[in-house]
Amino acid sequence: MTRDEFDAYCGHLHATTHVVQWGGASVWKVGCKIFAICSNWGADEKETDDVSAPAGISFKCSDLSYQVLCELEGVIPAPYLARAKWVLVYDGALSEDDLKSYLSDAHAIIGAKLTKKMQRELGLLA
Repeated sequence: MTRDEFDAYCGHLHATTHVVQWGGASVWKVGCKIFAICSNWGADEKETDDVSAPAGISFKCSDLSYQVLCELEGVIPAPYLARAKWVLVYDGALSEDDLKSYLSDAHAIIGAKLTKKMQRELGLLA
């Protein structure tokens, strides 16, 4: 998945906002809470000057998914966010369909942590 595809997919999820911060990372939020980050993707293509950050996609996941994903090659606990059950997935470690599924799950997990009032305002409650 390219950074543009990542941005397009996250952008189609309900009630999301996007900012670029932390040295050019593409940060996606629902209700002002981050659910996914694409960091330093395409550094060799000069999309960002910060080549010290690991290139990959980070996202929030369930406790079970965290355990399973961290056993896969190309997936590690996300730096600074591992204690909150975030993973960092390197390019090619997951299929595009699996990655999209985990991004949707991350969106749902973070959305469910918002207050009921915020969930109603964002249209996240049925």
